[in-house]
Amino acid sequence: MELNFLDLFQGINTLVQGFSTDPKIAFGRVFLMALGMLLLYLGRKGVLEALLMIPMGLGMATVNAGVMFFSAYDPATGINVVASQTQPLAGTLFIAPLAQDTDALMNILQIDWLQPIYTFMFSNGLIACLVFMGIGALLDVGFVMARPFQSMIIALFGELGTVMVFPLAVAMGLNPGQAAAVATIGGADGPMVLFTSLQLARELFVPITVVAYLYLGLTYGGYPYLIKLMIPEKLRALPMPMEKTRAITSNEKLVFAVVACVLLSLLFPVASPLLLSLFLGVVIRESNLPNFHELLSNTMLYGATFFLGLMLGVLCEAGTILNPVVLKLLVLGILALLISGIGGILGGYAMYYWSGKKYNPVIGIAAVSCVPTCAKVAQKSVGPGVIVLPHALGVSISGVITSAIFAATLIAFLLPMMQRG
Repeated sequence: MELNFLDLFQGINTLVQGFSTDPKIAFGRVFLMALGMLLLYLGRKGVLEALLMIPMGLGMATVNAGVMFFSAYDPATGINVVASQTQPLAGTLFIAPLAQDTDALMNILQIDWLQPIYTFMFSNGLIACLVFMGIGALLDVGFVMARPFQSMIIALFGELGTVMVFPLAVAMGLNPGQAAAVATIGGADGPMVLFTSLQLARELFVPITVVAYLYLGLTYGGYPYLIKLMIPEKLRALPMPMEKTRAITSNEKLVFAVVACVLLSLLFPVASPLLLSLFLGVVIRESNLPNFHELLSNTMLYGATFFLGLMLGVLCEAGTILNPVVLKLLVLGILALLISGIGGILGGYAMYYWSGKKYNPVIGIAAVSCVPTCAKVAQKSVGPGVIVLPHALGVSISGVITSAIFAATLIAFLLPMMQRG
C-alpha cells in the first residue's frame, strides 16, 4: 500500500489538487485565508470592530485552510453520493449551510460542530434578536426623545442607499426579493439585513449576510475619509449650540419604548421579533433590573456577537464566496453603504442650514445606524473640544428605527408577491 506524503496533510493536499482541478477555488482559498488574517489584524489594532472582526477573520482563515476529502458524504448538501476515485469530494467539518433534506440535516448536526448554532440560532434569525436585545439594553432613548425631529429627519437621509440600490440591483439581474435584501445593507443594521434576507432571499442568505457584516465592519475605517472629503475642516470644528433640554425620566423612556414597540409592531408586524427584542432591552434598562441588564448588555450581547462573527467567518468558504452572483452583492453592498453615508452627510448639511448654520453636519454620518459605531465615528471626526456624541446617538438610534421601517415595508410589499408568483 502506497501512501502519498500529502495524504497525511489533507488541507494542503486539497489545495494542491485544487490548483489543477479548480484553480479559481484554490486561489480563492488562499485569498480568503490571507483576508481572514488581515481582518483579525485590523480588529486587533482597533481599525475595525474587534469583537466582530477577530472571530470572523480567524474563522474565515481556518475554514479555507481546513478542507479535507470525503469518500461518499457531500458536506455541502448532506447527501451520500458515490465519490469519484480521481476527483474525491472536498469539504469541512464546520457548517453545511445548503442542506435541505431533513435526514441529511440530522446527520450534519452529528458531524459539523457549528451546525447546531447555525441551524438553531443563525438560519432562523434568533441570533439577530439576541444581538438586538443587548443593543437595546445599551441604548438611551432619551437622546431621541430630546431631539425627535432632528434625529428622525437625518435618519431618513441615511436610508438613501437602500432606496437607490434596490432598483439598481433589479437592473443588474437580481429578482426583487434579492434586490431588497442586498439594498437593506444601506441601513447598516446587520440584524435587519440578516432578517430581511431570510424572508426574501433564502437562496442568497449566506452571502448577503456575510457581505453585509464584512462591510459594516469596514465602515469604522472608511467613513472618516468620506467625512473629510465632504465636510471641510472649518465645519467639522463647528461647536454645537447650547440647548435648553430638560432631564427625561426613566418612566418617560419606558413609556416611549412600550408605545414605540407596540405601534411599530402594529404597523410592521413582519419586523416585530426584532422590534420586541430591541425595545425589550430598552425596557430592561429603564426598569431598574440590574441583573437582567447585566445579562443582556454584557453576557448576551457579547456572546451573541462573538458567535455571530465566528459563524460569518466559517461561512466564508471559497466555494460559497466565489459564486458569480456574490460579485454583484459585493458591488451593491459597498454602493449601498457609500450612498447611505453620503445621504446621511447631506442630511447633516440640511440640518446645518435649517438651524441657521449652527448644527455640525458631521452628525449626519450617524444616520447610517450601525449603533454605536457611526456615532463614535462622528465624535472622532470633529474638531478638538467639540461634543456631538449626544446628538449623534439620537440620530443613530433613530436610524435603527428607520432601517426597521424600510426593511419591514420591503418585506410586507414583496413577500406576498413572491408567494403568489
